[in-house]
Amino acid sequence: MYRRVFVPRGYDNMPVDSSRLKGFYKLSVPERRSLLADIAGLDDQMVGAWASAGELTEEVADRMIENVIGTYSLPIGVATNFIIDGEHYLIPFVVEEASVVAAASNMAKRCHSKGGFVSDNDEPVMIGQIQVVGCDDPEAAKMAILSAERELIEACNDVDPILVKFGGGCKGVEARIIETGSGPMVIVHILVDCRDAMGANAVNTMAETIAPRIEELSTGTVILRIISNLAVHRLAKVSAVFTPEEMSDSGLDREGGSSVIDGVVQAYHFAAADPFRATTHNKGIMNAISPIAIACGQDWRAIESGAHSYASYGREYGSMTHWEKDSEGNLVGSIEIPMAVGLVGGAVRIHPGAQANVALLGLRTANDLAKVMAAAGLAQNLGALRALATVGIQAGHMKLHLMNMVAAAGAEGTEVEAVANIVRESGDRITMAAVEEALASVREG
Repeated sequence: MYRRVFVPRGYDNMPVDSSRLKGFYKLSVPERRSLLADIAGLDDQMVGAWASAGELTEEVADRMIENVIGTYSLPIGVATNFIIDGEHYLIPFVVEEASVVAAASNMAKRCHSKGGFVSDNDEPVMIGQIQVVGCDDPEAAKMAILSAERELIEACNDVDPILVKFGGGCKGVEARIIETGSGPMVIVHILVDCRDAMGANAVNTMAETIAPRIEELSTGTVILRIISNLAVHRLAKVSAVFTPEEMSDSGLDREGGSSVIDGVVQAYHFAAADPFRATTHNKGIMNAISPIAIACGQDWRAIESGAHSYASYGREYGSMTHWEKDSEGNLVGSIEIPMAVGLVGGAVRIHPGAQANVALLGLRTANDLAKVMAAAGLAQNLGALRALATVGIQAGHMKLHLMNMVAAAGAEGTEVEAVANIVRESGDRITMAAVEEALASVREG
């Protein structure tokens, strides 16, 4: 059984609603787990799922996918300082890349004076697509389907009365005609409020159920019946305001912070205008969103696909975020992104680590998870833009990547910290050559 360890002085009176864990990185890994357990009220089983002894068992893994031969581990880090809609969040990231967790945490604390992040998410409506081919008169087929909307909605909802009971279910039917290499097709969309589920199972079942009736109405043939991951009706919308003082290095320098803001806005304009830059810009946003999705047992491939598709929906591929300076000189950032997440079904109900991470977040609804992920994406984006507009992306990244480089060079035991200190104190650029030279000097004694 997992046993709590002593929590260092200064944390023993930590308020349960705090996301400010100053000096958290200085604690040992067991101390961090113990502190988070106290803050989030986690039981020993949940906290044990984070520990090395809590590795996913082969039995559980074998139930999750096919042909299992083992499991694969990645670090779980915790991003701090997040205030979203007036509530504090400690956010789990499952990611292998250095600097991601630190950057998100750093930027999250820079909007506290204006209240943190604010969300305005859509209802959790997903799209199910039904492809109809071979219609003699596609326009007449489309109108016949739309005329039967009420009938089709009722047929869909008969499939899942529990979802309807909780306020979800099919809410509408749309139809459009598209020209393809196989000729014109009538594409039917069913709009399904999935509540706290991601929705794939419910949506696909509804689409399959009404497919025969769609064929009768259209006199065509139904081929595909499948959910769309371009969830344009299920957008997570989050914004935040950062003062010039907060954007400065000291937290007090308005002039210096204003210069940083100008650089961030110019960097954003580059991404908004150029798909080559936007691709890397958006990758940085997903550096936060995907790790949280993985940590919480979500279909992160669907989320990635939807996010990048939305970045080119009705326009040339561009930025997933928007940044501008307001009349008071503050930096205003916002993100609008499809967020098909769920707390019902899927890996989140099977994987013990995912359950522990959801408990750490204190999530009540899928909407809570969506806004957390969007806020983290916005913070991560700002971290990258701020670095690029000031010291460059490599300076901070390489400092945090240093320990990985030292280990890769072959340092062991006490050599690791000794080599890292030599490289840090040299003042030179952090390179593999510098690390190897420092290791050689340590071993020469």
